[in-house]
Amino acid sequence: MTTPKHSQLASSPIAKRGLMAAAAALSLSGCGMINSVVGTDKVDYKSAKKASTLEVPPDLTQLQKDNRYALPETNNGVVTASGYNAQKGNAPAVTGASAIAPDTAGATIRVERAGAQRWLVVKQTPEALWPQLKTFWEDSGFTLALETPAAGIMETEWNENRAKIPQDFLRATVGKVFDSLYSTGERDKFRTRLERQADGSTEIYISHRGMEEVVTGQQKDGTVWAARANDPGLEAQFLARLMTRLSGADEGQAKSALASAPEQQPHARLAG
Repeated sequence: MTTPKHSQLASSPIAKRGLMAAAAALSLSGCGMINSVVGTDKVDYKSAKKASTLEVPPDLTQLQKDNRYALPETNNGVVTASGYNAQKGNAPAVTGASAIAPDTAGATIRVERAGAQRWLVVKQTPEALWPQLKTFWEDSGFTLALETPAAGIMETEWNENRAKIPQDFLRATVGKVFDSLYSTGERDKFRTRLERQADGSTEIYISHRGMEEVVTGQQKDGTVWAARANDPGLEAQFLARLMTRLSGADEGQAKSALASAPEQQPHARLAG
């Protein structure tokens, strides 16, 4: 009995190489999709010195008074403190981490998105998640500037991503001693918003705001801090890290989940 030609072709070295090349192409395509969502930049906020009031650039402290970063009193889908309290008047109050029982072992997490915005849906209440989120940001190298449990809002202080500083020869040799002299000229802060769902789960949104130091003056002898565009890649990176923290999944799985998240309509929108 004659073996069909297509079977001979499938078992040939050329065919095997073709299948391997196709598999590699699919793998690279998947990696490319993940990188387009999460980005490839390294993140290191832990090595940055905890900023005291003297070390925070004055231009940045003034942002606290900027209306763009205030909690809006509107009915356009944004969760505000008053709106949250009106809808969730019977919600139990947060009295501290000691009164909370986290239950991370049984946590069920999924990722949803609307356009470029992504968020986590966690099978835990906001009260159970609050101390875990606080620890997450502290372990990531941040101190918290704002904590409003009733509104589900948590915001970090400004911090510097030290991974962006070039690792040149000079820094490699003397940088350990004079590391504080190096600066990226950029600062980042993150806002976390929790949205309670009817089924007892919680949606978690993370938004980034950035500032950069800009040279001014005819002699280029002065600098000011100016707002720079938010970084969706940084937002996705911290969502992936948070998903890893809450679920126990590895970071690669979390990044894949973010890249392949199904399209949904958001229940909350991040202001600012």
